[in-house]
Amino acid sequence: MTELDPAPAAPTPSTRRRRVIEPGRNRVRTAITIVAFAGIYATLVLRLAWFGSIDMADASRSPAPPSIARPDILDRNGDLLARDIPSFSAFAEPRRIVDTDEAVEKILAVLPDLNARSLYQRLSGRSGFTWIKRSITARQQQALWEQGIPGVGFRRETRRLYPNGTAAAQVLGAVNIDNKGIAGIERWIDQSGLEVLQMAGLDLQRQDLEPVQLSIDLKVQHAFTDELRREIDRYKAVGGAGLVLDVTNGEVVSLVSLPDFDPNDATQAQKPENINRINVGVYEMGSTFKAMTTAMALDSGVFNIHSVLDASKPLSFGRFRINDFRGEKRPLNLPEAFLVSSNIAFGRMAMGVGVEGHKSFLRQLGQLDRLTTELPESASPIVPRNWQAVNTATIAFGHGLAVTPLQAAMGVGALVNGGRLIRPTFVKGTDPAARTIHDQAVTPETGEALRYLMRLNAISGSAKGANIEGYYIGGKTGTAEKVVNGRYDKSRVMTSFMGILPANDPKYLFLVILDEPKAVEGTHGFRTSGWNAVPAAGRILRRILPIMRMPPTMGNPSQPFPHTVAQRAYGLERLRMPASDAVLANY
Repeated sequence: MTELDPAPAAPTPSTRRRRVIEPGRNRVRTAITIVAFAGIYATLVLRLAWFGSIDMADASRSPAPPSIARPDILDRNGDLLARDIPSFSAFAEPRRIVDTDEAVEKILAVLPDLNARSLYQRLSGRSGFTWIKRSITARQQQALWEQGIPGVGFRRETRRLYPNGTAAAQVLGAVNIDNKGIAGIERWIDQSGLEVLQMAGLDLQRQDLEPVQLSIDLKVQHAFTDELRREIDRYKAVGGAGLVLDVTNGEVVSLVSLPDFDPNDATQAQKPENINRINVGVYEMGSTFKAMTTAMALDSGVFNIHSVLDASKPLSFGRFRINDFRGEKRPLNLPEAFLVSSNIAFGRMAMGVGVEGHKSFLRQLGQLDRLTTELPESASPIVPRNWQAVNTATIAFGHGLAVTPLQAAMGVGALVNGGRLIRPTFVKGTDPAARTIHDQAVTPETGEALRYLMRLNAISGSAKGANIEGYYIGGKTGTAEKVVNGRYDKSRVMTSFMGILPANDPKYLFLVILDEPKAVEGTHGFRTSGWNAVPAAGRILRRILPIMRMPPTMGNPSQPFPHTVAQRAYGLERLRMPASDAVLANY
C-alpha cells in the first residue's frame, strides 16, 4: 500500500446509524405519497360520480315536479292523435357556476333562442336551482353536455307530441310544460281520474295507461279543414267552423274551427281568435233556428200544413217591425214559408204557440241551458232577461237568442232522428242511453215532416247549392247579422248551413259556418248563406262523403216520407212555388 492509496477509514458509529436509518425514511415517504395520490383520485372519482347524478339529486329541489305520463289519444279508426315522447330539461346551480360569462356563451351556442340578459341574471345569482330551458331535444341535451359547463345538469322528462299538427286541435286541447292537461280532451283526461292517480304518487308509464279513443275521424277532419280553409279564402271571411254529428248516437265525427292552432305550442291555445267556435262561441244562428220553430208549431197541434200564415205585411210590436228579407208579400202555407224562409210567417207561428210554450219547447231541446260535454270549455246561451212577445217573434227566426253551434246541432239532431235528444260526445263507444236527455222531444210524425221540408229546401229552396246527385240531402240555411258593441251591424253577418243525410232516415248532420263572408265575384253582391255557406257545404261534402264510406246511389228511396207525402197531410197541392211540379216528381 502506497502513500498515494491510503486505507479507507473505519466507519464510525454515527455513520453506521445514518446508513441504516435512511432507507426506512424513503419507504415512509413513498407510502405517504401513494396514499395522498390515492386520496386525490378517490376524491375526483367521487366528485365525478356526484356530478353524474346531479340531475337526480337536484330533481327534488326543482320548482316543478317531474312531468307526468299520459295515455295515448287515438281517433275512431285507431290512428294516433297524441303521445308522450322522452324529453330532457336543462337546469343550473348558479352557486356552482365558475365563470358566468363563459357559461352563458356556451349555453347560447346550443340554445340560441334563449334571452341572453335573462340567462345571465339567473346564472349570476347564488341560488341553488334555476331552469335553463324546459323540454329540449336529445340532440340539444348532448350538445350542451359536451360543452362541459360546471353546475349545469339535466332531468329526464316526457313531452306531449301531436304528430298531426293542427288537426283536431280544438278537440284535443293542450298540456302545459309539466305535461298536465289545460284544455280540451287533455284536460278531461286529467279530470277523469289521471290527476287522482298522480296525486296518489303512482309512478305511471305510458304503457300502463289505456289509450283514449275519440269519435273524431282524422281523415274526415283533415279533408273538412282543408276544404273549409279554401272556402274562407274564397269568400274573404275572417273565420269559419264545421261539424259532422252522428244523430243516431251523438258522436262528433269531425269538429273544425278556424283559425286553429298547433297544440305542440300550447301558448297558441290561449289566443282569443283560436277559440272553439263550435263549442265555446255563442251566436245567433239565424234561419237555421226556423227548423226548431217549424217542429214546435207542428208538434203543438196549433198548426199543420194546411195552416196559412199572413206574410203580406210586417209583424208589428209598437215601433218595432219584422219584415222578410225576400218577401212574397202574400199569405203562405207552411211549406211555402219554409222555402222562402219568411220571418213574418215564423214569427206568427211562435206567437201562435205563445211565449211560455216557446220557452218550454226550446228548454226541452236543450237550447236555454249550458251544454256540457267531455270538453271542459263550454259557454252558456245568451237568453233574454225579460222574455216578452217580441222576443218570441224574433227568436222564432234565429235572432235574440245566442247558443253554441253544437247546442243548435244537438237540437235539430233530435228533431230529425225520431225525437231523441242525445248529448253529444267526443269519445267513441260511450252509451247513447246514458246521454239521452229526452226520449221523445217531438213525435215521429213531426220529425218526418221536418225532414221532408228540409229535403224540399235542398231541391227547390235556398239549399239547392248543397244538393249533390246521388245523395239524399236536406237542409236549412241561416244568415244572422252580428252584434257589435250591443247593436246589430249590417255590414257583418254570420252565415250557416245545417244539413242532414240521408233526409229520409238521417245518419249524419252537417254544419258549415262562415264568419263575416264578403260579396265576391259570382255572388251578385249577396252575402247570404245561399250564396256562400251552402255552396261551400256542397264542395266540402263532395270531398268527405267518400272518406266516410258513403258512396252515391242511383235514384231516390221509395216512399221516403210515407206519412207526409202519401197521406197528403201537408197539402202539397197548395204550393205556389214555381218548382212545385218538379218537387213532386222527386217523390
